[in-house]
Amino acid sequence: MSLDNIQLTPFVLGNLFNKSLYDLKPTGEKSTAANISFLGDNKKRIALLVYSPGSIYLPDEELNFLLGILTACKLSMMDVALINISKNPELSYTGITEQIKAEKVFLFGVNPEILKLPLQFPHYQLQHYNNQVYLSSAPLNKLQVDKQEKLKLWNSLKKSFFIRLIS
Repeated sequence: MSLDNIQLTPFVLGNLFNKSLYDLKPTGEKSTAANISFLGDNKKRIALLVYSPGSIYLPDEELNFLLGILTACKLSMMDVALINISKNPELSYTGITEQIKAEKVFLFGVNPEILKLPLQFPHYQLQHYNNQVYLSSAPLNKLQVDKQEKLKLWNSLKKSFFIRLIS
């Protein structure tokens, strides 16, 4: 018997060639975060991302400031998901999309690169990507003391939520 005429059974062939030459799965970024821990009920699909390694979500002073911002936008903690990046280190923008189903993502002192976002944008510019709206700003502790930064954030939030002041 020569090597040119070897007959292999389907079972042997299946075991020899059990992997495809082509990967038919999408090559997009996959979420590695099993479960994203967040504060709030996320009823309006708004993700608020902060970086606060010393606390579970935010220090009380910053949380109270954030609640004031939410109130000004006619929102509450029932409407949002507050995510501390330091407690979710493997978080990516795809994880936010898949698990939180966020339509708006606000980054308070969080660099978009941490989320593996394939784009950069300046603070206070509404950025549309992946059927979501992103807004990057200074950290909450800086916003508390800097009126100019707070005003820039407020102008962006008015655009994002279509807020009109009644005079």
